[in-house]
Amino acid sequence: MDLSAINPVLLIASLMVAATPLLLAAIGELVVEKSGVLNLGVEGMMIVGAISGFAVTVETGSWALGFVAAALGGALLSTLFALLTQVALANQVASGLSLTLFGLGLSALMGQRYVGIKPPPTPKLDIPGLSDLPVVGRILFGHDLMLYVGIALVAGVWAVLRYTRAGLILRAVGENHDAAHALGYKVVRIRTLAILFGGACAGLGGAYISLVRVPQWTEGMTAGVGWIALALVVFASWKPWRVLLGAYLFGGITVLQLNLQAAGVAIPVEYLAMSPYIVTILVLVILSADKSSAPASLGRTFHASH
Repeated sequence: MDLSAINPVLLIASLMVAATPLLLAAIGELVVEKSGVLNLGVEGMMIVGAISGFAVTVETGSWALGFVAAALGGALLSTLFALLTQVALANQVASGLSLTLFGLGLSALMGQRYVGIKPPPTPKLDIPGLSDLPVVGRILFGHDLMLYVGIALVAGVWAVLRYTRAGLILRAVGENHDAAHALGYKVVRIRTLAILFGGACAGLGGAYISLVRVPQWTEGMTAGVGWIALALVVFASWKPWRVLLGAYLFGGITVLQLNLQAAGVAIPVEYLAMSPYIVTILVLVILSADKSSAPASLGRTFHASH
């Protein structure tokens, strides 16, 4: 066992990368749930985003186009969910689960010819003067653009929900869709836009895994990150900054357990692999002890005739 092999600076920088896919997916799902919709198809949208972004990046050589394609792929799949739940009034839980199964199958089909191919590298955003700072420069200023986009999305969602009329309308629809409809708000349109935003964010999270975190395509490579994102929104009490904290906590424990395995710590690998899930859930349960409640209309179908 050699714990001195673990570099704290590299560990912190790595946890930010590991947390980004989860952060992107979770902040999108938070907006969806704030509108009163429960979409359990996050995993399916992420994996479709992962292969869409990977394929376009490989074919065009542009990582930027790859992420755009990933967002479109996730949003397109979420459109199917919106049609089922907001137009056909299908059960949200069943539709979300179906979306995940469909996404996993579709991605496996799309990705057959991309197995074993390496995508073009996603460049790091070097900021002159800042990236060269000791310790801080490596941790905060040596990452790719999408990592900062994830953090900016959290700040943006928090600001919109807290300070804007659009955020107020979204929360009103999530709390009482009948009252919002009576006031003249287009509940179906608002929820559909929220679902599309959530799908695009999930797609970006998936592409981050296949293009940055593990730059390759492997069937089922999201490996449950979508389900963790769903749990994270609940345990974070539907608060954007707690989603950020939870994602970084999960990313930190994930990277730490990999480092501990490499250092030869005498703990069974299976226990180390479980640790990110256990620690994240325990801490977020403690954080959510303020009894913040879910949006009152979460998961309920809206009937425009009412």
